[in-house]
Amino acid sequence: MARNFGKIKISDYARLSINPLRKITQEQKIEPNPAKRSITLQLGDPTIFGNFPPPVALISALSNAVVHDKFPYNISFGKFEARKAVAEYSKHQGDVSPDDVILSSGCSHALEMTVLTLVQPGENVLIPRPSYNYKTWIDGMKIETKAYNLDPEKQWDIDLVHMESLIDDKTRAIIINNPGNPCGNCFSKEHILELIELAERHQLPIVADEIYEHFVFPGTEFHPISSLSKNVPVITCSGLSKRFLVPGIRMGWIIVHDRNGALEEVKQGLRNVSARILGPNSTVQYALPDILQNTPQRFFVNKMMKISYNADLAYGLLSQIPGLKPIKPRGSMYMMIQIELDKFPEFQSCLEFTQQLIREQSVLVFPGHPCFNYPGFMRIVLTVTDGMIKESCKRLKEFCEAHAKL
Repeated sequence: MARNFGKIKISDYARLSINPLRKITQEQKIEPNPAKRSITLQLGDPTIFGNFPPPVALISALSNAVVHDKFPYNISFGKFEARKAVAEYSKHQGDVSPDDVILSSGCSHALEMTVLTLVQPGENVLIPRPSYNYKTWIDGMKIETKAYNLDPEKQWDIDLVHMESLIDDKTRAIIINNPGNPCGNCFSKEHILELIELAERHQLPIVADEIYEHFVFPGTEFHPISSLSKNVPVITCSGLSKRFLVPGIRMGWIIVHDRNGALEEVKQGLRNVSARILGPNSTVQYALPDILQNTPQRFFVNKMMKISYNADLAYGLLSQIPGLKPIKPRGSMYMMIQIELDKFPEFQSCLEFTQQLIREQSVLVFPGHPCFNYPGFMRIVLTVTDGMIKESCKRLKEFCEAHAKL
């Protein structure tokens, strides 16, 4: 006689692997105002609206690769020619050889590989607050995250005193996101040197999430952490997705910046971990040298001019809205906006504020909490059209004027 199955339990890994951004977009059951066309300022995907096409050189390189690649298994940590191209592309970080490079399936995968190589279950790693969703893949491995504060009053510089207070005998690494998501921060040379001094004092390696490297606005200079570190070992994670406007291509890399042999075992560990999936997409690896070498500088300049224009436009319009305080970004493609909740007494949280904004104005933004572990704020994306920026800010102004108690 057949028996009904009971509910099959899932692993802690699956239960704890939660992406708060995807959770909100997939599970939020809020109906926008049917009288107003929806405007989404949520996902950091520059491909959505067609105003940021990828470089022609990239399309050409991929087309050539599809014809000529034989689609083999490659060395798990990456085809030599592809690693050589990454090493040459990354000379701004310091001396880099192909032997220092491990390829990955996107920058998120590079970060996951790095943390799982450095940190054991029960140990901890420091992450920024607010931050990108590092906890999605760290929590599932039963590794603790300790969140150090970024200061909105100082253009999101790190509160180094707070960071240092979190370090204990189980801390194994510091993750730094620069330029950053969701804040648009870009640290000065002096600030990075202060960070490096702290890391050296506590003998902690730095994991540099630099997926937005070079993604800075006019008047701002990007300094790779590895280029400033003499003694502290740095592991830099980056990739194609953001700078080349191809988030779905899933090509990232890890660069091991060793200091005095400190990362010798770590490099081998990263290669071991890379064998779990036998390396990233073969065809994209084949195309990678052409992509990195042949994309003209004007492509990047034009892109940053457009995003910088959108940042200035949004900042100017939002600054005029009662109850909102935008923090002007220095780079990446996001802006954080403080919601002065004391001026909106009907809302208990930034989540309630953004949910009602959808209902009334059909403007979709991400709340600072739970998405970025930062209550009282919301994040917008700057890669939409300038027309969408203007219209969404107009609706935000209507919404705030209707609900603010000044």
